[in-house]
Amino acid sequence: MDQKELKTSPKQRIFIIIIAVIMLGSMIASYAAIVLNGGKGSGGEQKVDPAKIAEYEEAYNNKVTEFSNLTAGDFGEFIAFKGEIKAYNENSANENGVQKRDLKKGTGKKLAEGDSDYLAYYVGWCADESIFDSSFDDNNNPQAFSKVLNASLGMIEGWNIGVEGMRLGGIREITIPGELAYGDSMEICGGKNKPLKFLIMAVANEDPLKTLATELDEAYMRLQYANYGIDYDEMMQGDGTK
Repeated sequence: MDQKELKTSPKQRIFIIIIAVIMLGSMIASYAAIVLNGGKGSGGEQKVDPAKIAEYEEAYNNKVTEFSNLTAGDFGEFIAFKGEIKAYNENSANENGVQKRDLKKGTGKKLAEGDSDYLAYYVGWCADESIFDSSFDDNNNPQAFSKVLNASLGMIEGWNIGVEGMRLGGIREITIPGELAYGDSMEICGGKNKPLKFLIMAVANEDPLKTLATELDEAYMRLQYANYGIDYDEMMQGDGTK
């Protein structure tokens, strides 16, 4: 395998693992509007009515409930392996390359090199056992899933290597050395070049989960933009994306 082919692009490193939120491609492009407007509407003032924000919040919470109900079966399988989230040795993780360990073998399509047509529930944690991101509704006391990762957004190099050969429906633990994770591009787990571990359940990128995941993302973005004083729907219409 050509080492150059394994290098992530700058775009992929921006989107890695969706540490704060899961954004669709069109949403990511529009994020700049928040920065350029200083978190305000075009007139410099908050322009979204509080009643509308409350409406968006209710809509988002309803989508989360719908999502949690739909994915209850997957959650039940995944949470059984939460005990695998344990502290690990940073030096060993950095020295041994990408490590894979199947906890449950899937029966679906096998993920080939470069395959990104799948969704994934996940937990990512540091050497001290602290969780930095997950699909859980609560990292400390999870009761359900509240989001799912769309792999087509572009993943870190170590993740892509780690899921190769995995079958959909399976659950795998992967260990990623720092150089194949965030490297020195950003700090995570208390510093740069830190190794990461992930617990991953890959599932088919198909309806009804596919559509519901998109609707959940949009409901979240609508609420977040409104809190910054920006009407998301108006903005997207102005971009010609609606």
